[in-house]
Amino acid sequence: MRPLPEAQREVLAAIDQLPTERIELAAAAGLALAEPIVARHDLPPFANSAMDGYAVIAADVVNAPVTLPVLEDVAAGSVPTLSVTPGTTIKIMTGAPMPDGADAVVPVEDTEPGQREVRILAGVPAGESVRPAGDDVAAGTVVLNVGERLTPPRLGVCSSLGYARPLVRRRPRVAIMSTGDEIVPPETSQLAPGKIRDANRFTLRGALEEVGADVVDLGIVGDDADELRATFATAAASADVVVSSGGVSMGEYDLVKHLLAELGSVDFWKVAMKPAKPFAFGSLGGKPFFGLPGNPVSVAVAFEQFLRPALLHMMGSDKLFRPRLHGILEQDVKTDPMKIVFLRVNVAPGADGLLRAHLSGGQGSNILSALAAADAYAAIPVGVAEVPAGSMVELEMMKMPEARTAAEVTGG
Repeated sequence: MRPLPEAQREVLAAIDQLPTERIELAAAAGLALAEPIVARHDLPPFANSAMDGYAVIAADVVNAPVTLPVLEDVAAGSVPTLSVTPGTTIKIMTGAPMPDGADAVVPVEDTEPGQREVRILAGVPAGESVRPAGDDVAAGTVVLNVGERLTPPRLGVCSSLGYARPLVRRRPRVAIMSTGDEIVPPETSQLAPGKIRDANRFTLRGALEEVGADVVDLGIVGDDADELRATFATAAASADVVVSSGGVSMGEYDLVKHLLAELGSVDFWKVAMKPAKPFAFGSLGGKPFFGLPGNPVSVAVAFEQFLRPALLHMMGSDKLFRPRLHGILEQDVKTDPMKIVFLRVNVAPGADGLLRAHLSGGQGSNILSALAAADAYAAIPVGVAEVPAGSMVELEMMKMPEARTAAEVTGG
């Protein structure tokens, strides 16, 4: 069997990054930057008020309460026309530019407004409730680096600095299909004997959309060589990556394996991992091909360990793999010492502050409900046959964004 890091390293080495393009910021969520975001100006670009209140000279309100004449009102989006001089104040709204002469803002709740004057009830130090120019980012600062994915806050940073069309690597188009005569659509109301509804395609579709890919859904393909051959050709012509589930084991009706040997350059591996030991990878019509197992948990695990990192690499991301934390497994578990085993677990902090992991349900590769209930995979390394309750384990956090590089995971 092929060690998992070796298999991951080989997959990543075989896949090229996608071309770059400038894209409207509204369509860039999840994509990886292909150029750094450098602050073109200070952010904020001018000193402004952090509160609704009154711009003052701090020395004037040391002995509050004091009454000061109000020279004018300044709303957000407007600019002061007057300066604050000793013994005066200007009413100011949150975000409005600080008037010349003022060095602090008294919050409105610490005042008693009058007609043309205000009674200041509490003194403030210089700088209070004032956001200096460049308080967030100074002009010339590299705020985001090449390879960082555009999360919602990072989109906001780009917008704030005027990057309306950032340079990114484009989204991959991924063609997916479920194979097998036993598979029927989810809308099937009554299951005939021997039939099961298609879980894999929808598990894959959701995972692909979460990672930022565009999905080409080719539906269910039966165990018919001509139908499979035609679908594979359509997939390779319409997508950057082709993914199938089922048909990569050793059974007589596993036609995927036989057709790929005919149509592409595809290797069939036994990877030292559980679930998802059977796995196919190679080229179909010049496009990367991933042949995932048929059991739904195996599909999800193979996606996390192979397909998700590969897609992030194609998109130019600098981080490819989910983070791993340490926690205590609360149950005795027997595992396969010949494989790295990914247990599906729920994770919560204990009273001592340490993470505690509990099996989220049955661990068979067909038990999708346990995966749906899980927060993480407890990754039990090769060579371990039994994990006693109370043991410290590595927890691969399936609901957290990627945090590990290819070199950290594969050693390459």
